[in-house]
This record gives sequence, structure tokens and C-alpha cells, in this order.
Amino acid sequence: MSEPLETWIERQYRHSAAAMLRSVSPLAIVKDRPEFGLRIVPRKGAVVASPVLGAYDPDPDYFYHWYRDSALIVDALRVLHEDGSARPYALAHFADFVHFSLALDELDGRILLESPQWREAVAPQFRQYLRSDEELARVHGIAVAADTRVNADGSLDITTWGRPQHDGPALRALTLLRWSRAARFDAELAAAVAELVHADLTYTRERWREPCIDIWEEELGWHYYTLRVAAAALEDGAAWLERRGERREARSCRAEAGAIFERLEGYWADEPGVYRSRVLASGAQSSKELDISVVFAAIHAGGERARHSVRDVRQQATLERLETLFDTAYLINRDRPAGRAPALGRYAGDRYYSGGAYYFSTLAAAEFCFRAARGTGGGRALKEHGDAFLETVRAFTPASGALSEQFDQTTGAQTSAKELAWSYAAFISCIAARRSLAARSA
Repeated sequence: MSEPLETWIERQYRHSAAAMLRSVSPLAIVKDRPEFGLRIVPRKGAVVASPVLGAYDPDPDYFYHWYRDSALIVDALRVLHEDGSARPYALAHFADFVHFSLALDELDGRILLESPQWREAVAPQFRQYLRSDEELARVHGIAVAADTRVNADGSLDITTWGRPQHDGPALRALTLLRWSRAARFDAELAAAVAELVHADLTYTRERWREPCIDIWEEELGWHYYTLRVAAAALEDGAAWLERRGERREARSCRAEAGAIFERLEGYWADEPGVYRSRVLASGAQSSKELDISVVFAAIHAGGERARHSVRDVRQQATLERLETLFDTAYLINRDRPAGRAPALGRYAGDRYYSGGAYYFSTLAAAEFCFRAARGTGGGRALKEHGDAFLETVRAFTPASGALSEQFDQTTGAQTSAKELAWSYAAFISCIAARRSLAARSA
């Protein structure tokens, strides 16, 4: 007989906490990229997407500090700080992250152009993957925050990638503001946090109207996820600014948040009855309009407003359509036992690695259910549905507790990046939402 779900949750939670922390300030790991003439020696405060080194051999190279991933991981670190799982070092890790992030503002792609010999150190067959001089010349000042990811040593990523991306500064602002409510800072850290929050709010306020690459770094346009977390950051930021007496900037943030919410209303599609995930800059219709990123938008933004939160019946309808999609598309979802929900991926036709189920997608659905269950008439059913998603995650988690990025939609075998920090962060935040629901129900 398998162990009770509660027992597995506690064991997996402890493992996830320890495993996620291996991606935070991974100072003992050195990443060589000889084909690019690089040796990356991480700095304190860097948060890599995976500490397992790869070079698309076949595992991907995720030894980068992504703005988005790092914000989500440091937010999960806050959860560990609050429940005592990562004291006393959680606050020290947070401080290192803040200082690392502030130092990134000094990056300037124009400096690389002054010493072009760095291109000669790149193997000829890899030079096609280098960023152009024109692109690098634009990376300075506020534009650094749009750069999607940097090396773990705090240097610019010289390779081509999906840019610009606007979700990182908004997510980082949300994480900083949540930490500000959860911990006491000394004067030096409080000043550093305030400087970084101001910068991220300014970026979000000024850039949200411009198209960017989506959360999966694939298509240029205006994205539900990016807009929703931007609105949340500006709302939370406005409240923070008001407490500081910065009323003019607070009014500006509130006005921009209101404008974003008006824009988001246009993402609802009566047919097929879902929130569209994107509007492409090209004007073409995307095949990825039904996308789990809409569910992520609700849980990462937080809040319980009537529209664009876990309580929004249109959000709930979007999740239902995603369940139907993947229930049909994935072989591992067929003939599944009672008490298990379907494993979820990103969108129909995904071709990245196996194009299969993602741990963080399935955990996002569980967290969505737990959050939606708070204070609703259907709370018990939603809680049970959230547990059904957890049962699915359990079914495809090895005894070691290791969580990769994907698990294959046909075999259930783990694929893509090993030990993905976002997968662990998603488990931690999901269980925190479940515990919060239980505390309210007690």
C-alpha cells in the first residue's frame, strides 16, 4: 500500500526545499562553455534555473540567472522563511539576491563592442548563435531589465535568445514586496530593496504597452501572463509607495494598473470560452492561445479580485479547457485511476523536448484549486481536485523526489532539464496554498 498523501507531501516538501536551495548562490559549481570561450564562476545572489550542468547533450544548458525564474524561486524561499524551513539563512540568501540584482543595472552591452576580440574566442560553428552588435548596443540602462537572463557571474548573456521580456521586473517587484511584509530588514537592506523596487516599478510602468516575448520565450506580442503580473506589481507597488508617502508615484502606478486591467478584458474569448494567452505583434492568430500561462498569471499575481484571479469563473473555465486538452492529448492521462487529475503541459502542439507534461504546470493547477477554494461554496470539491493534481505529480515523481522540467506524455519518464528549481518552487508554493486553506478551514 502506498503511503498516505499527507506523508508524501511532507517528505517531498523537505526534499524540494533542500533541492531548490542548490540553485541559490551555487558557488561550488563552475560552468564551462568552451565553444563560446567562457568560464562562468557564479557570484553570491545568482539563482540558476538548474544546478545540473548540460549543453544540449541532451540536457539543456539552464545554468543561467533568469529574471523570471529567480523571482519565483526567491518567492518560494520566502515561504520557507515564513514556515521556518530555511532559517536563518533564507534572509541572507534574499539579501544576496537583492545585491546581485542591483549590480545587473551596471551592465552595458556597448562595452563588449569596444573589445570585439571576444567574438574571435567563439568557435566558428557557434558564431551564428551570437547576438548582433546592434542588439548589444541597446542593452544599457533600463533596457538591461528586459534581457531575460544573464550569466551566473553577473555578466551579459552573449547568445541569441527570446528578448525583450517584460515579466521579470514585475515578478521581482512582487517578490521584493512580499518579502518586505514577511521579514524585518536592517537599514542597509531596506534601502537596497527600496532602490530595486523603484527600478522595477518604473520599468513595468513604462514598458507594459510595448510588445515582448512570452513567458516561454517563443512569440512576440502582448501576453496575458505578462500583463497580469505587471498589474499586480503596480497595485502592490502603489500601496507600498503610499505607505512611504510617495503619493504621486503611487497614483501613477494605480492608473497604469487600471489601464492594464482594461486591456485584459479584451483577452476573453466567448468562443471557445477561455482567456487567450496572447495577441501577436504580427497580427496573426497564434496556435498557443489556450496556454497554462493564464493559470500561472492568476497564482503568480495573487489577489482575490472578481476578475483575473483564481475566483474568476472565466479563469476557472480556462483551466477546465486545459484539462480537457491534455486529458485527450497525453497517453499517460488515459485510463488513469480514480483520484488522479490529468497531467498538464503548456499548450497544444508543444515541441520542446518531449512536448510533454510539466511538473510546474500540474502543480500550478493544484495551487489554483487550493487558492480558489478559500471562502467559496465549492471549497471542498476544489480542495479535492487540487489533491487529485498532487496525486498525479506523486505518480510521476521518483522515489528520490527529484523533479525535472518535464515528464514524457507517453512513458512518464523525466525529460528536459534535471533538478529544475522552478519545479521545486512550484511544489513549495502549492503546498503553502494547501496549508493556508487548511488553516482557514480549521
